[in-house]
Amino acid sequence: MTELPETRFTRVDGLDIAYQVVGAAGGLDVAHIPGWVSHLEVTWELPEFADRFRGVEVDTAGDGFFATFDGPARAIRCACAAREAVREIGVEIRAGLHTGEVEHRGTAAAGLAVHVGARVASLAQASEVLVTNTVKMLVLGSGIGFADRGLHQLKGVPDEWPLYAVEHT
Repeated sequence: MTELPETRFTRVDGLDIAYQVVGAAGGLDVAHIPGWVSHLEVTWELPEFADRFRGVEVDTAGDGFFATFDGPARAIRCACAAREAVREIGVEIRAGLHTGEVEHRGTAAAGLAVHVGARVASLAQASEVLVTNTVKMLVLGSGIGFADRGLHQLKGVPDEWPLYAVEHT
């Protein structure tokens, strides 16, 4: 049995968070509220993590987490790294990724691309990183492998969308 890392405590935006440092060389903080991964905001405060994937936290809601990246391959690698890190402590997460135009409203992000990403995430299975065909096409040549998950209707979005699960990065 794997020994769980030391639990640390912090307060972020009025929320008390218990978290554990996991992953290779302790490079990723995963916030954990007993019973479920609930808030990963602490992650973005670590320069080595933010520099590694160049992600920006945009919003959190319940146990959900929304971030933007300056490239789809970095977004995929970040989601996969988070998935692997929490697996070590017996937790499974799911992630959905899409790329497109984002409307910035102050610190918030909105628009169809945000909506599509959320719908894709809702279709992902436990420990699955699911992406749209748009993302898959943009990372051609990156060495990232995918498995076809078929066509899906995304609630509130026109047309059917081909989706793919990340198999390896």
